[in-house]
Amino acid sequence: MGDMSNSDFYAKNQINEGNHEAGFGCSVMELRSLMEMRGPEAVVKLQDDYTGTEGLCKRLKTSPTEGLAGDQTDLDKRKEIYGKNVIPPKKPKTFLQLVWEALQDVTLIILEIAALISLGLSFYHPPGDSSGEFCGAGAAGVEDEGEADAGWIEGAAILLSVVCVVLVTAFNDWSKEKQFRGLQNRIEQEQKFQVVRGSQVIQLPVSDIVVGDIAQIKYGDLLPADGVLIQGNDLKIDESSLTGESDHVKKNADKDPMLLSGTHVMEGSGRMVVTAVGVNSQTGIIMTLLGAGPEEEEKKEKKGGAVQDGHQNTDCSHPPIHPIATIATDGAAGINAPGSASLINVKKQDGAAAMEMQPLKSAEGGESEEKEKKKHTGSKKEKSVLQGKLTKLAVQIGKAGLLMSAVTVIILVLYFAIDNFVLQKLPWLPECTPIYVQFFVKFFIIGVTVLVVAVPEGLPLAVTISLAYSVKKMMKDNNLVRHLDACETMGNATTICSDKTGTLTTNRMTVVQCYIGDVHYKEVPDPAALPTKSMDILINSISLNSAYTTKILPPDKEGGLPKQVGNKTECGLLGFLLDLKRDYQPIRNQIPEEKLYKVYTFNSVRKSMSTVIKLPDGSFRMYSKGASEIVLKKCSHILSDVGEVRVFRPRDKDEMVKKVIEPMACDGLRTICVAYRDFSSDPEPDWEDENSILNDLTAICVVGIEDPVRPEVPDAILKCQQAGITVRMVTGDNINTARAIAIKCGIIHPGEDFICIDGKEFNRRIRNEKGEVEQERIDKVWPKLRVLARSSPTDKHTLVKGIIDSTLGDQRQVVAVTGDGTNDGPALKKADVGFAMGIAGTDVAKEASDIILTDDNFSSIVKAVMWGRNVYDSISKFLQFQLTVNVVAVIVAFTGACITQDSPLKAVQMLWVNLIMDTFASLALATEPPTESLLKRKPYGRNKPLISSTMTKNILGHGVFQLIIIFTLLFAGEKIFDIDSGRNAPLHSPPSEHYTIIFNTFVMMQLFNEINARKIHGERNVFDGIFRNPIFCTIVFGTFAAQIVIVQFGGKPFSCQPLNLEKWMWCIFLGLGELVWGQVIASVPNSKLRFLRRAGQLTRKDDLPEEDTNEDNDEIDHAERELRRGQILWFRGLNRIQTQIRVVNAFRSSLYEGLEKPDSRSSIHNFMTHPEFRIEDSTPNLPLIDDTDDDSARRRGKYSSQPSSPNKNNNAIDSGINLTIDTSRSAASSGPASPLHSLETSL
Repeated sequence: MGDMSNSDFYAKNQINEGNHEAGFGCSVMELRSLMEMRGPEAVVKLQDDYTGTEGLCKRLKTSPTEGLAGDQTDLDKRKEIYGKNVIPPKKPKTFLQLVWEALQDVTLIILEIAALISLGLSFYHPPGDSSGEFCGAGAAGVEDEGEADAGWIEGAAILLSVVCVVLVTAFNDWSKEKQFRGLQNRIEQEQKFQVVRGSQVIQLPVSDIVVGDIAQIKYGDLLPADGVLIQGNDLKIDESSLTGESDHVKKNADKDPMLLSGTHVMEGSGRMVVTAVGVNSQTGIIMTLLGAGPEEEEKKEKKGGAVQDGHQNTDCSHPPIHPIATIATDGAAGINAPGSASLINVKKQDGAAAMEMQPLKSAEGGESEEKEKKKHTGSKKEKSVLQGKLTKLAVQIGKAGLLMSAVTVIILVLYFAIDNFVLQKLPWLPECTPIYVQFFVKFFIIGVTVLVVAVPEGLPLAVTISLAYSVKKMMKDNNLVRHLDACETMGNATTICSDKTGTLTTNRMTVVQCYIGDVHYKEVPDPAALPTKSMDILINSISLNSAYTTKILPPDKEGGLPKQVGNKTECGLLGFLLDLKRDYQPIRNQIPEEKLYKVYTFNSVRKSMSTVIKLPDGSFRMYSKGASEIVLKKCSHILSDVGEVRVFRPRDKDEMVKKVIEPMACDGLRTICVAYRDFSSDPEPDWEDENSILNDLTAICVVGIEDPVRPEVPDAILKCQQAGITVRMVTGDNINTARAIAIKCGIIHPGEDFICIDGKEFNRRIRNEKGEVEQERIDKVWPKLRVLARSSPTDKHTLVKGIIDSTLGDQRQVVAVTGDGTNDGPALKKADVGFAMGIAGTDVAKEASDIILTDDNFSSIVKAVMWGRNVYDSISKFLQFQLTVNVVAVIVAFTGACITQDSPLKAVQMLWVNLIMDTFASLALATEPPTESLLKRKPYGRNKPLISSTMTKNILGHGVFQLIIIFTLLFAGEKIFDIDSGRNAPLHSPPSEHYTIIFNTFVMMQLFNEINARKIHGERNVFDGIFRNPIFCTIVFGTFAAQIVIVQFGGKPFSCQPLNLEKWMWCIFLGLGELVWGQVIASVPNSKLRFLRRAGQLTRKDDLPEEDTNEDNDEIDHAERELRRGQILWFRGLNRIQTQIRVVNAFRSSLYEGLEKPDSRSSIHNFMTHPEFRIEDSTPNLPLIDDTDDDSARRRGKYSSQPSSPNKNNNAIDSGINLTIDTSRSAASSGPASPLHSLETSL
């Protein structure tokens, strides 16, 4: 954008002014000035300049009904004159810019400076050769065998390794950026739009739309170009992205026909003629004005690169070519905001939001700037869970490293000073100064190296690599990830709120039952059996009262199913006509779309659609269809068995609901009622008064439409439940249909006690007298809610918000939501992860989502969960490995420096270790492919420490092993191998075999420990699936080869002395010890290591119970695990209750009278239902989901006594085992601040 200056444009447009003779009747500038008009003035200008829309179409050489001919030369000419529908993107960062960014790293800068000083000093020769003797022991050996000439090598080597680190980092960033651009292109190619060409409606990629195209717009579209409305039905547009006005704007051809790119169609449908594309459209003009923005913003951002945020460099999110629809960027909303500084702010926050270069408007209507900013910092990007934890960890480690390195330097300097100036009483001679400074620089370099090794700069890298790798692979699993961190958040999901239609079902609607003329047919009836009057009205009603874009086309393959295009419910109805041996097309041809008198389009409030036509005698007839219980309420007549109109009384309605609608719904059918009403022409009814119009209808028939459950869904839902994720269905269908489908999917099982309610009842339960939503009320409903039927988008949003804000249980719920409609926008935005449907989804939904399901299939969500968990585990593996290296290297450098005045691991060696251990290991461990076993455990939750107790055990265990070996080698190595000691060597002395062995052994141990790090749950077989990860094998062998080269040929720069085969064997043998030792560590049960409990914890909360049993149980086979889990939970529960009761007794007050030790089960329940502790409502079912799946638990549940409980909806599986954990939470449920809670945690 920045590179296309405005002057360029005008220059181009000057040429274009002459284009009238190019055969089109208007130039770019004329059209551009037309599009800047709004409302009535635009209508006037259209009339004056172009004699209305027809005139405009003529001058653009297009037909309002048939569109462009689609002739290629004509299209090319249009592109040449009016521009293509793309916006030139911001240039990607060049490799050099990325290198420059990588150089900004603080530790690297310190190292560079130290290296330069060291270099400078090595070239300095003190005057006179006698000075050496006076300068103390330190200087002895400086001049040996011209070694001084080699003094520069260390400095140069450090610089070289810094260069390596920088190049590797920059290359990683660059490849990451390239991937995002590819992904971005993919997202854009997905976006298609319906245009009319040669009187055929076709789907075109947005970038192929040209000026003069006739585009069909419908509910949920994001307009790809500017245009003038030719004909519209009930069209409402959300223009907040351009104007900041959140109210929907009504559009119609005679009052306000101007449609602008980047705005959303919220209701209705219509056709428009495209008048401006790409940089000439309204959004394009704004983007060009913003062209200056990115450059300045880039300068600001340069300074922002901290180690903390793995996503720092990912603002490469500007795609190469921007079809115009995707560019209502965050900036756009700010146009009306004061000053453009605010724009740049919005952009800057974008850094963290990875790929979020898309419109960040809220679907509720972007309340302009402020809201945008809040959205960035507030709801969605509170920093993903993992990043929060990692940043915290990195800061903690960094501080520790800084402290260690400072202490190392101070000790070295003091030791040197005391040794030379106090004990030996040497004077400070001016000519010795450079030599002393050289020593101090050496100490400083050692200090910095300790710091470099201590700071895990590989962490952010590991996160990014892991995420980028997962995102790439997830494409294959039909998940198109729009925001990187969504992928990892998905691994923590505890709840999925899914739509029914199209996600759980196949979205191929077929009418299987109907009720016409007082008869309920269980299958499609024979047309001859139906009264002809009813038939005729029915056929007209279905043909006319549906979007004309909905069609049934012949199958692609012989013998396949006919292709359904457009709204699937309407396709079902049209298919019903074809089954009745009638065709809808002739009727539509007779009354084309322009002749429809008035259309009330379907929306979530009406839940019905109506179309009014003018009959030949001047009177009007309105056809209506919609959800049966809603349309039937408005019917006062019905067609009888001979097709005559008869009165339809309220008690007939009730009977109909009982006899027809409920049975259909219980078979899982969606019921639709078709009705009509006649109006006289004099006086013409007031069409705006919907309530009086949509009333007093005559019912024609009720049909039951089947939408079969996708075959792979029940299995996917079972997997979710085993993985500890609750699936809830939120649908607009009626409650019986929803319940029937939920049972088929396995969301609810007959006989279990979960609640299925509809929107009305839901609102009644969660709102207080004033009609406000109360969190406590939601908390009573959601834990058991499995099906929410007849829900409005607001209900969906309320439910999602309620679950996220809930404080029940010790974990905040992480909610994923699927949505396809425009109205799902708010819920998708609010959820932790929003899934939009790639096929059925509207553009608005895709904008608001984080992940797009390209096949609209629920089982793809399960794949997303698997990948998300895999990311989390990859990071944990890397951490386990990285921290072991850090702990060992820091301690070795520190103690070595303090005892022998020189770090056993030299600066360059440390940097090499750092490079392999950070950069390569993050590549190797972050690209492990996921396995099914990831779905066998519970979600980690937000407060679970990043480093589990098993990991802490491994880190400490391996750390101890490595330290023992290295210190043995350091202090006794020369005796074991019978070589010269390398300790206390003078400055610049040649490298010793002794220290080379230490370095080599250290690296070997890291290499073998990298294999150990592949498993983090204490599994025994660390080689399991190792060949499925070629990257891992390559890196391990590559590192090994490089290590051989360094030791044998590294010489002075790497401080290495070549080793013979025997010594190499010893180094490798000691390295292999790691694998054996890993088995030893795995045999130590965690329960023996109580002190590890708090080791890796970042929060104060007490989440260990479940996590711990999981850790232990990973080593036991499945059947045993079931048994043990039951016992463990039960005993732990009892124990905890006893403790709590003792606490309670200690607090003895009137409230807690009479609570003695639990003698029997029932007394526990009484304790539980005590007024203070009534817990049923707040039971967090989540952590136990997986018990409900295995029969043993269910059986145990059946035979145990049902707790006497005031809550009717009590969950059957709350009795039995599960109670135990609930009780363990009960004390906490009295509020974390209560004395009881604090006492309980301290116990």
